[in-house]
Amino acid sequence: MSIVLYVLSIVVANFVTATYGPIVIFGLSVAPGTFIIGATFILRDFVQNRYGRTNAYKSILGALLISAAMSYFNGDLLAIVLASGLAFAVSESIDTEIFTRIKTTFANRIMLSGIVGGLFDSTLFVVIGLSPIGAGFLPWSTMPTAILGQWLVKSVLQLIGAGLVNLKAGD
Repeated sequence: MSIVLYVLSIVVANFVTATYGPIVIFGLSVAPGTFIIGATFILRDFVQNRYGRTNAYKSILGALLISAAMSYFNGDLLAIVLASGLAFAVSESIDTEIFTRIKTTFANRIMLSGIVGGLFDSTLFVVIGLSPIGAGFLPWSTMPTAILGQWLVKSVLQLIGAGLVNLKAGD
């Protein structure tokens, strides 16, 4: 079930991002799919924890292919599809490797791998997908706040996810 939730979250996040323009929160631009993408890092960690690293990579590839196909059939902007795919592949791989190599509690691995993965995801997606070289939703002058906004949302979600895992572990 965790694999299905993981793949579904990627598809929904990409659809929401391609359908709706960025929103502003406390002066920071955030793509609406960011709120869902933050959860995907946590879901991928659950997939890896339960099924192993190899199956986590298979899930990443499957989610990438399904998401790209859905985006194509929905007529999403090519810049968003490409940026999303590249950012997803890079950030999820980084998340997977950090999660694998850090020897700490499950909750801390979720938090640390997701925060680093989220930084790569935010940077690549905003620059390639939303900037003037991509879909052109955002001017260059807003790139730093857009990256920061996306990364902060994802980081907060990582902290919440790690906190919930810690609470569950304390039961």
